[in-house]
Amino acid sequence: MRLLTIILMDGTVFAAVLFLISVGLTLVFGVLRILNVSHGGIYAFGAYMATYLAIKILGAGASPYLTYLMLLAGAIIIGMVTGPIIERVFLRRIYGSDQHITLLLTFSIFLILDDLLKLIWGTKPMFVSQPYTLLGEFSIAGIPYSWYQVVLIVVSIVFGGALVWAVRGTRFGKIVVSVINDREISQAIGINVNRIYTVSFTLGAFCAALGGALIAPTISVTPGFALDATVLAFAVIAIGGMGSLEGAALGALIVGLLRALAVHLLPEADLVVIYLAMILVLVVRPEGLFGQVELRRI
Repeated sequence: MRLLTIILMDGTVFAAVLFLISVGLTLVFGVLRILNVSHGGIYAFGAYMATYLAIKILGAGASPYLTYLMLLAGAIIIGMVTGPIIERVFLRRIYGSDQHITLLLTFSIFLILDDLLKLIWGTKPMFVSQPYTLLGEFSIAGIPYSWYQVVLIVVSIVFGGALVWAVRGTRFGKIVVSVINDREISQAIGINVNRIYTVSFTLGAFCAALGGALIAPTISVTPGFALDATVLAFAVIAIGGMGSLEGAALGALIVGLLRALAVHLLPEADLVVIYLAMILVLVVRPEGLFGQVELRRI
């Protein structure tokens, strides 16, 4: 029972972080039909900016509780800057192109962002622990956990619920669904499709930056740290279904629990079990658990 409790807690915390990363990835694919490899670079930028701002505010002698605002500010700055720039300058030129073109372009942007990180902040690790330690700890089955980890879970649930409500229950969400289903008809009835693309990609970029900002106090931020999380995010949306917000939530929970289970029971199979699960799902349902078969015009 003690081991089961630990696995559930560790898996849920990891799933919360994975969801924040993968939900932006699946949102961008759902609207723009682009598999955005540069998502990982935006995630890393969010972590770096949040850590930098938190260190600056602490260095100025301000209250350490302001570091929480700095985490959010870092995510907003990176999301609002990188999203419109990448979408308008690069992606807008290749809409309707083959998937391999979009993959090559977004991977190139990922490499550019990775080099920019090194140019701006160097290669030395950055770390700010105050947001993680300020909230204190509690114990489950004799294992100490930080309340910050509970905050991560709560934020992912609230943020995911807000996204689902925005897509399902608002006028903007209905417009987004219209653009997803038929871009040409949406343009014909007066919808500014380019603006919807920009807003959607920016929102996806903010999701990535927020995931990086919130995970930053729990790790040492170094160049290349985002690669593993990005690969796992692709596994999440492959399992849950490309373009599905609910699928991203379920996929993140499956991957988080499987990894926690492997870490505690079979450490050498840490990543193997995730990809085995992904292969199993794709064999049974190639479109993912919540994915839908797409009809393509010829």
